[in-house]
Amino acid sequence: MLVANEHVEAYLSLFEEVSKGARSNEPTWLANLRQAAIERFGELGFPTTRLEAWKYTNLGALSSTAFEPAPAAPAESAARARWPFRDLLGSRLVFVNSRFSPELSSLANLPSGVTAGSLASAVQSGALEEHLGRQAAFGDAPFIALNTALFEDGAFIRIPRGVVLEEPILALFVATSSDRPTMTHPRNLILAERECQAVLVESYIGLGEGIYFTNPVTEIVAEENCHLEYVKVQQEGPRAFHIAAVTTRQERSSNLSTFSVALGASLAREDLTVVLDGEGSDALLNGLYVETGGQHVDNYTTLDHAKPHCGSRELYKGVLDGKSTGVFHGRIIVRPDAQKTDAKQSNKNLLLSEDAVINTKPQLEIYADDVKCTHGATVGQVDSEAVFYLRSRGIGLEDARAMLTLAFAN
Repeated sequence: MLVANEHVEAYLSLFEEVSKGARSNEPTWLANLRQAAIERFGELGFPTTRLEAWKYTNLGALSSTAFEPAPAAPAESAARARWPFRDLLGSRLVFVNSRFSPELSSLANLPSGVTAGSLASAVQSGALEEHLGRQAAFGDAPFIALNTALFEDGAFIRIPRGVVLEEPILALFVATSSDRPTMTHPRNLILAERECQAVLVESYIGLGEGIYFTNPVTEIVAEENCHLEYVKVQQEGPRAFHIAAVTTRQERSSNLSTFSVALGASLAREDLTVVLDGEGSDALLNGLYVETGGQHVDNYTTLDHAKPHCGSRELYKGVLDGKSTGVFHGRIIVRPDAQKTDAKQSNKNLLLSEDAVINTKPQLEIYADDVKCTHGATVGQVDSEAVFYLRSRGIGLEDARAMLTLAFAN
């Protein structure tokens, strides 16, 4: 069981306050979903290191900080920022403190029939009841429960059957700085219908040096024969907390490729769950985390093979410097009916200092007897012979180490 503590009460009180205010006119189904989520969060509380899934990630600093909802911020505060992917072709959705900013967004290049915009607006239209909250279960996930209870807005993207997006769609979340700790709970829903193809990019950045907490949840449905590439880049501020969940469900013969990049935040965690729920579906999971100073990054991935004849490949790489710490916990689950599963998982880590620490735990749970599954992990340092070779060619020590580090990440 998770352990509740006195800091949970502040979130319960906040929920009661906002439920009587701006959200009093929400659809009944969403109000009921939120109520169930906040009740479950009250029962669970914040996870502690006594739980195996959180053994190496101490949330004491997060749970003991009194966060308040981030205020609305003018678009100008984000417009001056140096955005990642500023030159990326395609459509752009921009959210400032988790609120949709039409002024900074650009949707001119969307093909006919594609929907991309504010989740809050889509909820009011009544079109999301059968999808929202169906993939990201909060029964044993306190942060998903907290997000479900408190989210204000996020991205809603729907790609109709047979549509091929020639350019990516970017969802950019900008957190502004404040003199008091603030929090946001972005909620994203992506529906990729049959036989469509698309590339989606989800990016998080922070402005200023303030303390803040970002708690995003993204739900993805990949229908039959669709090809979807999902990229997430986390570049939060140096004192930020980023606790994220990405949950996906794949139908028959679908192809999903995910790429998670973690560069920012003081403490970051991402729970990625991929359910291969259709025969013949394939998943490719790539990840890169680069840490320095006292950063802590935790990646918890679950590949759930629920149907037969599915394949998955997973490769996560970490580069750790200074006194940073990293965690990789990768699970591959093969259900009893998932015969002919072909799954491979690998985690590779490069330590650039003697004080950097990585805790890695690849894990297989196999309940079928006709499968091919492998997993492994490596931890090492920069090859001294390779450094010597480069230096003998006139390359300086730091440049040599940088070249080898970049080669490892690539």
